[in-house]
Amino acid sequence: MNAPLGRRAAAEAVGTGLLVTVVVGSGIQATGLSHDVGVQLLANSLATVFGLGVLITLLGPVSGAHFNPAVTLAAWFTGRRDNAGPTLREVAAYVPAQVTGAIGGAVLADAMFARPLVKFSTHDRSAGHLWLGEAVATAGLILLIFGLERTGRAALAPAAVASYIGAAYWFTSSTSFANPAVTLGRTFTDTFAGIAPASVAPFIAAQLLGAALGLGAVAVVYGRSARTADVVVPHGEPELASS
Repeated sequence: MNAPLGRRAAAEAVGTGLLVTVVVGSGIQATGLSHDVGVQLLANSLATVFGLGVLITLLGPVSGAHFNPAVTLAAWFTGRRDNAGPTLREVAAYVPAQVTGAIGGAVLADAMFARPLVKFSTHDRSAGHLWLGEAVATAGLILLIFGLERTGRAALAPAAVASYIGAAYWFTSSTSFANPAVTLGRTFTDTFAGIAPASVAPFIAAQLLGAALGLGAVAVVYGRSARTADVVVPHGEPELASS
């Protein structure tokens, strides 16, 4: 499907927004049903796995289902020499759409559970081991996505990416945000899934570092490739809207 840039950006906004709605909404629901933090995290992670898999399957054919500025920037970086990845114009459309969608998704989740529409989180997540967790989570995500693309198995992305994020909820200290847009969106909700605004900058720095490390791992494991990074799901050659 060769969608115009406007439709692809809209798909990124909707996908990222609904992803944050799933993360935040399931967190609110979980804390209302159980006081056991382990049960809360299990419910939150399972909902995220199912929701992310559905969103990638649904919107991947339109925009590639990045839903993540780190993924978009990595795709641009790997394809810039051969004009095989997103252009700077596409990056400039995708990233704001992802951030806007993420914020809207948090507000929507709060609205559904009768919470204040905008209440900045007080959940402090400032610690070195959490930043390390974010770097590891993001590096693994980039390695997975671009590894699937390099081996011609991008069709497996809905299940593989969702499964990885679900696992990373548990094996990383940070519960695997691994996404700058989602991190920003989650500052707008003072609930289980929130993150205090003061904690955001180090988290995003760790995520960008992790993305760079992930690309380095891709180069080491798979070598250089001129293939188009149809991240996350192949969606055909881009067709930019005329303007």
